[in-house]
Amino acid sequence: MQIDDEYFDSKEFKEVLNSYEESIESGDTPFMDVDDLVDIADYYNYKGKAAKSREAIGLALELYPEAASPLIFKACEELRNGRIENAEELAGCVTDKETPDYKYLEAEILIAKNEIDKAEKFLHEYFMTVEPDDYDDFVLDIANIYIDYGINDKAYQWMTRAKNHHSSDYKELMARALFGMGKFSDSADIFNELIDENPYSKNYWNALASAQFMEEKFSDAITSSEYAIAIDPTDPDGLIAKANGLYRLGNYEEALKYYERYCDVVPDDEFGWLNTGTCLAYLDLYDKAIEALLKAEAAAQSSSPYRVQIYQELAFAYSAKKMPDKALEVLDKTKSIDCNHADIDVLKGHILLENGRLEEAEDIYKQAIIKSESNPEIVLRITVSLYDNKYIEAAYNMFKKLFEVTEDGFNQGYAYMARCCWDMKKADEFLYYLKIAVKRNPKEAENVLSNIFPKDIKPENYFDYMINKLNIK
Repeated sequence: MQIDDEYFDSKEFKEVLNSYEESIESGDTPFMDVDDLVDIADYYNYKGKAAKSREAIGLALELYPEAASPLIFKACEELRNGRIENAEELAGCVTDKETPDYKYLEAEILIAKNEIDKAEKFLHEYFMTVEPDDYDDFVLDIANIYIDYGINDKAYQWMTRAKNHHSSDYKELMARALFGMGKFSDSADIFNELIDENPYSKNYWNALASAQFMEEKFSDAITSSEYAIAIDPTDPDGLIAKANGLYRLGNYEEALKYYERYCDVVPDDEFGWLNTGTCLAYLDLYDKAIEALLKAEAAAQSSSPYRVQIYQELAFAYSAKKMPDKALEVLDKTKSIDCNHADIDVLKGHILLENGRLEEAEDIYKQAIIKSESNPEIVLRITVSLYDNKYIEAAYNMFKKLFEVTEDGFNQGYAYMARCCWDMKKADEFLYYLKIAVKRNPKEAENVLSNIFPKDIKPENYFDYMINKLNIK
């Protein structure tokens, strides 16, 4: 969740941006103020247009080689891409090391290196030199940096030093910090306050949608995103928020429309193509799904957190087209990625099983169990795979063994075991495992068992309903 400067939507900035883009398109060098070029680079970065951002900041450095702001901007970008040494080298080129922006960069380098104690010592010492009238600006700037690095508790601590708790800037950052701390309801409350003050801010509506989404209030999140889209029909955050809400409600056809609109606006974001492909696969449009997922793979950088998921979805799509060898080939691309390779083996086994290659599946399942040192969650996934592929009795026997070796706190798989017993017409065992499932993991019970109960029955009432239905006293 990110709140961004409304300046990007202002008439003033749009005039500067248009002038810049007209010069670039005509092949001319746009001679502009250095701060305007940095703002343009920041804007492109916000829009996910990394190449254009680099072009703008490169021009700023070319025209103003000794200016601090483009050097600091580029150094911060290097930090966010994990290139700390490059950032330190750029920081060393800044001549005026007394400006607040440079001090912030020094602190950010320490934070990026995970030297939080040093960063705090440096910031507290610098804070003592700040004029009282600048206290609030300082603490909000520091909180913003910590939030960018996901260190929300430190952000919250700094914000308690602010004097004015009623400004929009303070409320925005506090809402973001609370969001990062997992206090989604509190975050949503603040964004509702901000919307009351400024109902035409698409950023506030999108932020509210994010908080509602995390609370699993998907319909509310969709409604909030619709306000953002009404304000700006091409707003990428609004489009992706609505798409995500629709997706979580299982409305894949409508979600697809908004993922596609998002991809039109941000064509180089792998997340949009990944979810477009996933929706197409849910709609059994596997050729189109593969096409979208290949675009996701092409857009993904080596550091993308979505690479493994892209390969998994591609593998599912190829398997659905009865191309298991191609699916396994795609999954082999994960070998060089830092991920749970036992999980990948389970998926390979599932694909082999799905395509009738039982002996090969058994071998790779054994490999996954050994690789994971008999991790109960890996054994669970293998057992669920057996059930999904209609090996009901084999799944039943594996669940029996799994529950014998897991501790009392293990709360997964009981709904699947209940389902196995239901399919095998083992009524007594079905009730036994159903009772455990709805008590320990009602979410799993709903996902696995809901289609054998009326829609208006909640998971916590499944057991009593079935007792009454079977006339058991």
